[in-house]
Amino acid sequence: MDILERWELTPEELTEIVDSNPSLRGIMLGYVAEYQLRKIWFSGRQFRNVRKFDNHDRSRKADWHFAYKGVETSAEVKSLQSNSIRKTESGYTGTFQCDASDRRPVTLPNGDVVETTCLLAGQFDLLAVNLFAFEDRWQFAFARNRDLPRSRYWKYTPEQRQHLLASSVRITWPLQPPFEAEPFRLLDEIAAEKSRSS
Repeated sequence: MDILERWELTPEELTEIVDSNPSLRGIMLGYVAEYQLRKIWFSGRQFRNVRKFDNHDRSRKADWHFAYKGVETSAEVKSLQSNSIRKTESGYTGTFQCDASDRRPVTLPNGDVVETTCLLAGQFDLLAVNLFAFEDRWQFAFARNRDLPRSRYWKYTPEQRQHLLASSVRITWPLQPPFEAEPFRLLDEIAAEKSRSS
């Protein structure tokens, strides 16, 4: 029995419910994006032991974990904010939130403890940004964690900022660095660096 049968809804009724509740649409789109990312990009034979941990497990910050070329790797998925999207002469521009869902204390490499919603530099390996809202088709942009912009929030010291990712990031279509349309070159770099360091 599918979800529509279980809830006694027609596809049209579910569409109406989702379209009339933006917060529900955002939550659903986020989880569907995670599913689509795995199906489109992380289902090949080069990916082993692809798995998700509990969303409330703060010790494992990433949406997907897998072995790639024998190296344990993590990927975080984010989605465009639909109200930020603008059509441009060459394509689109928009922003996505690159932060945690709640404020929590984090310990930085220098020992500082800060209360923040920011994600940490190095907390995951690869970022995948769901670009569905640009053209109503499943496209993703990929970037390495280390190449993402850092927070500019004035309450953090310059040293703290270098360890905290910016919570709002602008992205364009066509893509511009550090974003790429496929993950494999970035994953190869991540795997090579991790192999050398181990």
